[in-house]
Amino acid sequence: MLSELTSITTLLEAIIWPTIISGKLATFILLLLFVLLAVLEVHAPKRNLPKQGLQRSYRTNISLFIFNSTVLSLVSATPLLMLAEHYSGPGLLNYFSNPIWRAFLSFLLLDLLLYGWHKASHSFDVLWMFHKVHHNDSCLNVSTAFRIHILELFIITALKAAYIVTLGLDRATVLINETIITFFVMFHHTNISFKGEHLLGRVLIVPCLHRAHHSMERNEHDRNYGAVLSLWDRLFGTLAELEPAKIGIKGDSPQTFIKLLKLGFTMASTPTESVINLKQ
Repeated sequence: MLSELTSITTLLEAIIWPTIISGKLATFILLLLFVLLAVLEVHAPKRNLPKQGLQRSYRTNISLFIFNSTVLSLVSATPLLMLAEHYSGPGLLNYFSNPIWRAFLSFLLLDLLLYGWHKASHSFDVLWMFHKVHHNDSCLNVSTAFRIHILELFIITALKAAYIVTLGLDRATVLINETIITFFVMFHHTNISFKGEHLLGRVLIVPCLHRAHHSMERNEHDRNYGAVLSLWDRLFGTLAELEPAKIGIKGDSPQTFIKLLKLGFTMASTPTESVINLKQ
């Protein structure tokens, strides 16, 4: 998983003016894309979701996004773009003189890092404890991309920070990678289907692949971990092409903002446990 739009929106305060402009432009583009995907969901949904459940999902996910953005901006002393500003130069990618190759490899390695992290979140209960907050949304939609527990977001941000320093990435590369990743995370959570989707899924994680990842059944949701490329799932044998019967996690699960924060600190509803209580 990614560190969401927060990496682009709230962590740009201390960057010089030209970078702020670039960051704001990226945020504006992502906001437009979010609205476009939301509109597509309304006019051509893959699944007919209950109106009340969908509205609650949007309220909860947006509340989490605002909370995460605020907390991360207050406590983070080394935002990702600032980190890239100070540590660009020395790094593993400097062995490649061609800037196009450096940019391509940086994105490929980030996508692989997110795949590995996502798989680990399903493999270890201590990580699933936070990650299950993302999976408990039974009304899968574009806003589900931002349903992430604050502690999981801290861990992802720390991993990305290590990745930036190790590779010696500049802030432009970081901004571009974050923008691409964020768009695709929104895209593959969107409740849509389209002609050629399965063909595109040979290369990218598309909604039908990620919908399987949100299945209520563990043997189905422990699949399709990729953020952008389906390459890693194919390479490591974790790809599944199926249509899940139910979305979410098994067992009683809260659907409100405050209760979701608390849920992330409990070991209940581990991957081995199990229908979401939509009346909460």
